[in-house]
Order: sequence, then C-alpha cells, then structure tokens
Amino acid sequence: MATTPTVRTADEPLDVRFTDAELDAERERILSVIEEHVAGEVERMDVSRELDTAVVGLSGGVDSTLVAYLAVEALGTENVYGIVMPSEASGDETMSDAERVASDLGIDYDVVEIQPIVDTITDALPDHGERDDPVGRFQRDLTALRTRTLLEYLNVMEMNGVVVGTSNRSEWLTGHFDKYGDAAVDCQPILHLYKGQVRQLSRYVGVPDRIVERKASPEIGAAGTDEENLGADYETIDSVLALTVDGPVSPGRTAELLGVAAETVERIVSLYEQSDMERTFLPSLDLRAGT
Repeated sequence: MATTPTVRTADEPLDVRFTDAELDAERERILSVIEEHVAGEVERMDVSRELDTAVVGLSGGVDSTLVAYLAVEALGTENVYGIVMPSEASGDETMSDAERVASDLGIDYDVVEIQPIVDTITDALPDHGERDDPVGRFQRDLTALRTRTLLEYLNVMEMNGVVVGTSNRSEWLTGHFDKYGDAAVDCQPILHLYKGQVRQLSRYVGVPDRIVERKASPEIGAAGTDEENLGADYETIDSVLALTVDGPVSPGRTAELLGVAAETVERIVSLYEQSDMERTFLPSLDLRAGT
C-alpha cells in the first residue's frame, strides 16, 4: 500500500509577500523586461530579424498563466502565441485551464499532443543490452520536457518570436527544472519571484483563483505534487531559500526561526547545492564563455 509523502510545514514561515505599492511596481518592472526582450531587432550572421511575438508554453499552472497575462499586457494579444502540449501524464483539468487561459486572453494558440513524439524518440534509442527497458521513466520525463522546448522553438522560427520562460525562483533554486527543457528559453521574466510571490502577483493581475490555488505538479511521470516531491510546502521552501540560500542566516538558526525541523532545512539546502550544475554554464577553456 502506497504511503502519502510527508510535506513539512513551518510553524512561522517568513512573509515574502510584496506590499501593495511594491506589487504594482513589480508588475511594471516585469512588463518592461518582457517588452525589452521580445519586441526588438536582432542580428545574427549578418541577417537582421524583427522580433515581435512571445511564445509561451501553457500548462494550466499559475506560473505559465501569470507569464501569459503579463505578456499580453506588455505586447498585446496579437503578439502572444500559446502552445499547449499535453502528455500521457497531463491532467485533464490543467490542460483545459491552459486552453481556457488562451481563449480568455484572446491569443492564438495550438494544442500539440507530445506523447507520440516522445515515444518515437525514445523508441529510436539503440538497445545496449544492459537492461530490459533501455528507456526508464526518468529518461522519458526529460524527453517530454525537451520535446516541449523543441516545439516552442520550431514555432519561434516560423513567427519571429521569442520563447518566454515560466520558471520561478523556488523551482530554480531547488533544481525543479531541466536545463535543456523548461530552462532552455530566451528570457525568464518571473525567475526572481518565489512561488508565494508568483501567487500573490497572479491574484493582483486577475488570474482565476482556481489556478492560483491549485497545487503545483510537474505534470510528467513523477507522482504527486511539487510539494510532495520536494518534501515541504512552498511557504516553507520560500522561507528557507530567502533566509539561508539567498540570505545570510545559518541553516540551524533558520530552523529555529521558522519552527521547522533542521532536517527539512538541510534537505532544501541540499537540493540547492546538488542542482548547482544545472544553473551554470558548461565547463570550457574559453574564458569568454561566461561573458
């Protein structure tokens, strides 16, 4: 019989919410970032190209919905394109919400079933004879994430667009992303926001409560919600990240301040440390690589 994963909750989580005045300023700041990185001209290999379209992968979750709302506000409905990419692990409710968001915003969008693409790719892997199933659940999950990115960039090439990412800071610092999947984008307008701040800003700009309040899920093969997989609720995760990872407070003192077990703080810090390579450039002898 399967057991329910333990989700740790701090007794006194840190309040990372914006003030009312800061909320509007933060919204304006993100709008400027989206406009700056999407609307403009780039030159590659002596060829100039006008950029005018934000391509957003819509999952039905709060992060991608917030990005879609802000992109429409920054660029107009005619310059935002949504792509909904369900797989075998996608929930019907979230996929319906993804389409509903696109429809409510009035943006063009398409639905592309990615499972046949994932199956074709994974079936093409040569059998090295090391195990009965050469492609395990983890490999299929990563392939699904990277397939979504591939489809986003195929659309970008057709419509002079920019892939706008939807990752938040809580996912980023705990490694809850794939470097060559959902992190492979052209700009990340909400990457600096903790999950709680994403929810707060989403309410502020009018994202429906059913989306704001829904428990986040990876929507791939992994079972459970984000919080079950990470071992703590997002209020606790945000608090630990703000105090110990982004701030100067020691893990032990953070545990005392939040009223949470030291093991919970250590786990979150460990997730940050173990995922460091996902957030860095590839090793290179070229000293200009990081510039």
